[in-house]
Order: sequence, then structure tokens, then C-alpha cells
Amino acid sequence: MEANGRYDHIEDVLMGLHRGQWFGWSDIKNKVYENLVIDDESKEKPTKKFLEDELKKQQDEFDYKQYQRDRLQEYPSIRELVVALYDESDKASIIEKRNAVKAKYPKPE
Repeated sequence: MEANGRYDHIEDVLMGLHRGQWFGWSDIKNKVYENLVIDDESKEKPTKKFLEDELKKQQDEFDYKQYQRDRLQEYPSIRELVVALYDESDKASIIEKRNAVKAKYPKPE
């Protein structure tokens, strides 16, 4: 997994499928599907296609939500929101700031 939380390897998908240490690698330095070993006999080995498709799906979902992470950095702070609750004159500026951030980082279609 990348530092920002984006899946970058089928191992990330595998870790989310079951709890515990249910899989391993026959060559720890070469983590490719062909070296995937299932240690838990109660678990089936997922197909390469499933793992690759799921990895792509997770990456696409992460990439799609980038606008949310961008917005979060620029939205009004909790402090600003609390002040706006008590001071009606600040409410309009908070709404304006929030709308400007939404316009800067629009939700993808």
C-alpha cells in the first residue's frame, strides 16, 4: 500500500479478504501471483484475474475520491464552524468558503 492509502499490489487485496495469516509467498522477494501460497486449508486461492480486477477496482475508487481528500484540506476548520454557530455574521462567510472549495474541487461524474 502506498503511503497515502492507495492499494498498489495484490497483497493489499489479499489482506482484506480474510483475517489472520492465511497466505504467504514462496519467494518473499518476488511477490507475484505465481508465488502465492495459501497456508490455511479452509481458504481457496483466489484467481489472478479476481485479484487484479479487485486491485483495479480499489485503485479506481481511491482515485475517484481524490476530490474529497482535496476538499478536506481546504474546508473551514472546526474552530471556524463553531464560531459561525455563535456569530450569525460569520455563517455566510463559512458557506461562501465551503462553496468555493467545492467549485475548486468538483465531484467527478
